[in-house]
Amino acid sequence: MCRTGGVPDSPETGDEASTDAAFTALLEDSAEDLYESAPCGYLSTLMDGTIAKINNTLLDWLGLDREAVAGRKRFADLLTIGGKLYHETHFAPLLRMQGELRGIALDMRRQEGGPLPVLVSAVIKHGSEGEPLLIRITVFDASDRRSYEKELLHRRKEAERAHAEADEARRQAEADRARLAEALAVLQRSLVPDSLPAVPGVETAVHYHTAAPDQLGGDFYDLFPVSGGRWAFFLGDVCGKGPEAASLTSLTRYTLRAAAHHDPDPASALTTLNAVLHERYTGDGDPRYCTCIFGIIEPGGDHGPTTVRLASGGHPPALVLRSDGRAEYLPTPGGLLIGVLPSAPIGTAETVLAPGDTVVLYTDGLTEARTGPGRDDLYGEDALHAFATDHAPASPDEVITALTGLLESFGDGLDDDTALLALGVPAAPSLIAPSTTSHAS
Repeated sequence: MCRTGGVPDSPETGDEASTDAAFTALLEDSAEDLYESAPCGYLSTLMDGTIAKINNTLLDWLGLDREAVAGRKRFADLLTIGGKLYHETHFAPLLRMQGELRGIALDMRRQEGGPLPVLVSAVIKHGSEGEPLLIRITVFDASDRRSYEKELLHRRKEAERAHAEADEARRQAEADRARLAEALAVLQRSLVPDSLPAVPGVETAVHYHTAAPDQLGGDFYDLFPVSGGRWAFFLGDVCGKGPEAASLTSLTRYTLRAAAHHDPDPASALTTLNAVLHERYTGDGDPRYCTCIFGIIEPGGDHGPTTVRLASGGHPPALVLRSDGRAEYLPTPGGLLIGVLPSAPIGTAETVLAPGDTVVLYTDGLTEARTGPGRDDLYGEDALHAFATDHAPASPDEVITALTGLLESFGDGLDDDTALLALGVPAAPSLIAPSTTSHAS
């Protein structure tokens, strides 16, 4: 037999035959063996979560016997308390709506050795008529991921020390810092929405100021629809910076979204978040917490007033610019930091927005900006109230633009990230279409 052009095929060499035989031997593994001994966990459940099938890898990780799991336990039974709550309020509802989820962080219970951090992906298998039959779940061990974050911080400190020792080490440290800053900037943008949705009958505007480009900030915000024509919104600030703050921010946003879809009451949403943060972070001796203000706005349209209900956990009070030129705080006294105690008190407030009224949420980077010749004074809530009074009435875009200019005027006195979110009723609702404006720095 010849190749094209009349050149005979060369006979197969001994090395090639040996290589083919080796590959053939590798492919002789049975599908069952590949499933049971895979480097990740596999399980299949009925639609109610009852485990129908589970591989040896996951059983070994958790220290469980197949007889005690298959047909006897549900997937949620394999999770920690916080994992169960996250599964019920976020994982399971989203899976039912979307049909699949990828890379969700959960903690599973092991018989020995404490919780196992994992990344879970799931997909619903449907029958020929489109009916859901079962759920297929893949579990990846994420223990090394947390170790990597700590190692990342450690290596960064080493690079900074090397920078001071020699010019070559300094140039290397600068290159490392540039690459890290680029990665952190990408991650920072993933922690807040790119833009806010348009809300019928309501104008919105947002601004996020990053104080340090080489550190992940901890401020967050969001706006999304819930049932009954209402819209949920929140803004807050997690403790610390860096990868740990990013992880906490991500968990906080997803938990609040899931909680709001389950029960849109603002106090209930913050109570759920408090339970999740306290259970997840206090056990390892490194408690994490945040301040947060959560609200529900119900546009009135042409049929009635626009109402706003707020709940706060240790967060600065919301500020309202009224159409008659007044500015007033909506105090939420008694609210405690979210995640510090098993059961935290939540402060609440409610108001009605008339046409031309605007409510503003902000993080403490604004009120704690340092002013004065020696940067010894804090800007404070009194100064902010006076500033708002001078600018009232103002639409959301106008007040965010004014506050952005105020932040820029602080110069190096603004040493913390700052998030601003404004929602307001147009002065002439029938003439002004809903708009959303985003500012960033």
